[in-house]
Amino acid sequence: MYVYKFRLLFDDVEDFVRDYEILSKQNFKDFHHCIIESIKGLNTKELASFFICDRKWTKKQEITLVEMIEDDENDKACDENEQLEANNPIVSMENAILSDFIDDPHQRIIYEYDFLHLKTFYIELLKSYEASPNKKYPICTYSSGEIPQKETLITHENEIFEEDSIQSILDDMENDNEAYYDESELDGFNADFEDNNL
Repeated sequence: MYVYKFRLLFDDVEDFVRDYEILSKQNFKDFHHCIIESIKGLNTKELASFFICDRKWTKKQEITLVEMIEDDENDKACDENEQLEANNPIVSMENAILSDFIDDPHQRIIYEYDFLHLKTFYIELLKSYEASPNKKYPICTYSSGEIPQKETLITHENEIFEEDSIQSILDDMENDNEAYYDESELDGFNADFEDNNL
């Protein structure tokens, strides 16, 4: 039995690196769960796909988290950035054994997570070697960097503000209130009001 060692990168974060070891007989769903567990902010509730690529990162084969059902092959449409070879049907992660899809000593794979807020990771096979009998696979063997964790605030104008902007917005609102109400101008206000009602 042998092991694949993969390296995963995330372009949006310069120092982001994850290294994984996974048995050749394990499936892409095992790999998917290992990735999720090793990256803060990811969870199993979101959809994801692997794409087997050539050396130019051109997508050749899609491997999805859930099995895709196509009612009509003629209605199938691919995004221009996801043109896959017509003779490679979509396969589910659970049914996709790694060794059946690794045919390059430096195989490249794209991993896309959460299609509504897409995060794209780039995976490359570093090497393969004999598995250790005392080791449990898959496993993340090296971890550096984290993906940004930003909450959003949606206003009535449908404007989206990142978390680091929210505090500045609240500060501006507080300053506006202070500028609008000058306490010195309010001196005697209650007395004038009472005199007018006598």
